[in-house]
Amino acid sequence: MKRAAFLLLVLAAAVTSVQAMSIRELRTLEAGEKDGKAYASYYLVGVLEGLREGVEASQRNGQKPIFCVEGRRLEPSMARSLYQTELSRNADSYEADMPVQLVMAGALRNSYRCTR
Repeated sequence: MKRAAFLLLVLAAAVTSVQAMSIRELRTLEAGEKDGKAYASYYLVGVLEGLREGVEASQRNGQKPIFCVEGRRLEPSMARSLYQTELSRNADSYEADMPVQLVMAGALRNSYRCTR
């Protein structure tokens, strides 16, 4: 029940908000609440799935995708690892006020390069 209420709240916030969560805000969420790390993980999964859907839509419209899964494994459970690896590898490239989506897009672009 608590998870469902949180997900509903996140969806409502996404619909009414135009600003994405920043790296700093995600870190604050993780540290600030008892279930903050779980909430942050849900957010990362949503970002991953949103980016994947966006790439699939761009491909349907004939545009070049920013990353290509091409039959490789990409599961929601991988979202946190992809995000943290990208932040670790390219720490100089990201500032705390940059959106989480930017980091995740970089992670996907670097991990799932298009080969065709």
